[in-house]
Amino acid sequence: MASVIRAKAPLRVSFAGGGTDVSPFPETEGGVVLSSTINRYAWGSLRPRDDGRITVESVDLGLSLDLRAQDAIDLDGNLDLVKAAIRRLGQHERGGYDLVLRSSAPPGSGLGSSSTVMVALVALLQEYYGLPLGEYELAQLAFAIEREDLGIRGGLQDHYAATFGGFNFMEFGERVVVNPLRVRQSVINELELSLLLCFTSITRESAKIIEDQTARVEQKEDGTLEGLRAQKELAIAMKSALLRGELREFGTLLGQAWTEKKRMSPLIATPWIDEIYELACSHGAVGGKVTGAGGGGFILFFCDFDKKHRVTAALEAAGTSVTEFSFEPGGVTTWRA
Repeated sequence: MASVIRAKAPLRVSFAGGGTDVSPFPETEGGVVLSSTINRYAWGSLRPRDDGRITVESVDLGLSLDLRAQDAIDLDGNLDLVKAAIRRLGQHERGGYDLVLRSSAPPGSGLGSSSTVMVALVALLQEYYGLPLGEYELAQLAFAIEREDLGIRGGLQDHYAATFGGFNFMEFGERVVVNPLRVRQSVINELELSLLLCFTSITRESAKIIEDQTARVEQKEDGTLEGLRAQKELAIAMKSALLRGELREFGTLLGQAWTEKKRMSPLIATPWIDEIYELACSHGAVGGKVTGAGGGGFILFFCDFDKKHRVTAALEAAGTSVTEFSFEPGGVTTWRA
């Protein structure tokens, strides 16, 4: 019997530059994003079967489907992300398979979960069909399925972060360039000691926020464009601070990135997010920002270590959940079980 194929792809935290990777901004002005993958993952499993059927189970969404490999695949709103990938990559002369997909974070949490699941799925199908894809090709294919085939608004960064892994300074324009950063291990250790993730307990549909931001870019609204341009400058400054080990400066710039991000759309911040943010800062957080499009999900806070426990206690008392994490140096990977 054919072996089972497994895949895992890491989720990410974005430090600065988010939004500059969303069309049409990178085509006109060029975008940059500073991010790193973390020890939270999207997981996938593909078990071949010989009856020509394809089954899919999404653990996160609580949805499943069962179809014949030979049938036309209709995008009808039920697990369209998966069906679009199968339709793009499927080779019907092969037998069927059972797919199971799940993520360490819920959809709409701001850690790039849906795009990371797509990367894990494309990696599974790449391995199953024996497709000769490099890292850039895999990331671009995952992007094309989600953004072009399905028309889901969003940026480029998540697919490339999940594919490459580690600390990266990514450039977006006529082409994507992923620049891996050589961050000293002592700096990574100290950064892990200084950061925490606060879940607002609210998930949101990022596409709506991105649609609003995109419309404002197309209308050339000054506040949105100035916020995006400032994001680029802050991503460059934060990269320098990170490489030089100036982490207090990094934390301050993280807060500035949030200030500029809020200028990009009025949907990004909410009264609840503002309340959480002010609470954290009043108990010793140096700075922080929402990790995704906004409106909910996770907030990343930078704290001095001797005040981190006070920030955590205050946030948990307010009804949020707080967790620490580690950075993941690797990108998407597949293996056979």
